[in-house]
Amino acid sequence: MKNLDFFKEAGFEEIDHTADWAYRVWGPNLEELFIQAALGLFALAGADLEPEPVVVRELQLRGVDSESLLVAWLNELLYLHESEGLGFNQFDIGHLDRQSLQVRVTGAPVKSWLKFIKAVTYHDLSIRETGAGLEATLVIDV
Repeated sequence: MKNLDFFKEAGFEEIDHTADWAYRVWGPNLEELFIQAALGLFALAGADLEPEPVVVRELQLRGVDSESLLVAWLNELLYLHESEGLGFNQFDIGHLDRQSLQVRVTGAPVKSWLKFIKAVTYHDLSIRETGAGLEATLVIDV
């Protein structure tokens, strides 16, 4: 039985994967797909953020295509968690095309993080068009 959240315009859900950990994200456009991928990463890792201090970062990332940019985006968020103990729950995308992303992320220090994640991988990654927008399956190295 499919998760009923699948029928929302945008969202994410954990899916079965033989070796690592995977989740599927969807949205009506590339911007919403990137936001759902980030929300899904933090939610599925069990990230719980402190109420304050609020932390804001401006990020600018580049990739050779939308898929590599998506991986760079999520791995940058993981890097900020590992290096500074931060998590994010608000994303304001200023610019996004197939090769560049400019985004303001808002979050806080992480109170708890339940699942260790090494990296987001390129394994079987493709951003696909659907009748409702875009969809991608992300495989996480844990």
